[in-house]
Amino acid sequence: MDLQGQVAFITGAASGIGRASARRLAREGARLYLTDIDGAGLDRIVAELSAGGAEVAGEVLDVARASACRDAVARAVARFSRLDVLCNIAGVLKTGHLADITAMDWQRLVDVNLSGVFYLCQAAMPHLERSGGNIINMASSAGLVGQAYNAAYCATKGGVVMMTKALAMEFAGRGVRVNALCPGAIKTPMARAFSKPAGGDASLLKRMAPPIGQPGEPEQVAAAVAFLAGPSARYITGAALPVDGGQVAG
Repeated sequence: MDLQGQVAFITGAASGIGRASARRLAREGARLYLTDIDGAGLDRIVAELSAGGAEVAGEVLDVARASACRDAVARAVARFSRLDVLCNIAGVLKTGHLADITAMDWQRLVDVNLSGVFYLCQAAMPHLERSGGNIINMASSAGLVGQAYNAAYCATKGGVVMMTKALAMEFAGRGVRVNALCPGAIKTPMARAFSKPAGGDASLLKRMAPPIGQPGEPEQVAAAVAFLAGPSARYITGAALPVDGGQVAG
């Protein structure tokens, strides 16, 4: 159990990749501080993992609020006396023609997908420096290649990739690794919400299909989270690792 006794803070833990990562890190022996804006879903995963013997706590968190992020990290450290792994997994998606993306849509994606990652990295970094810990930011294949009808999401996830690389450089000499994962088509509630807008060109969406032939499972991304969080990845920092069935390989 590579993460035995370590403390992991996970956002977006109520469903999808966040929930799968919580389950996987619990199996790896981590103590968990889980957050999500979905209180009911969060309660379910906390109860499930607690019943399985994991040491876990949780709180409802809107990552778009800088003060809430700082307070949540402080409570996690107060609860467990340390922090070793930050998993920034919470995210939102809004697709559509460029003309149909409102200022409110844009701001929400920036607030959650990009600013929330920044706020939590900033709040967690002093604690991770003390523990020699690491950060895993959930980017996307949309942060590596352009995707039609997905401009706002691509912009935020590309920002996550470059933030990850910048932080990896800044903190490499201070004992903190920072990496990003870039999932492609994964069977999550958010991915299922993606659809071609009215009048959109279906041939453009075919470029997003994974060459491996089928969407991935959240557990497959969670396995990569566990790898990057653990000691086997101690020589990896600044990576933007695709978990996408070959989508960005061509």
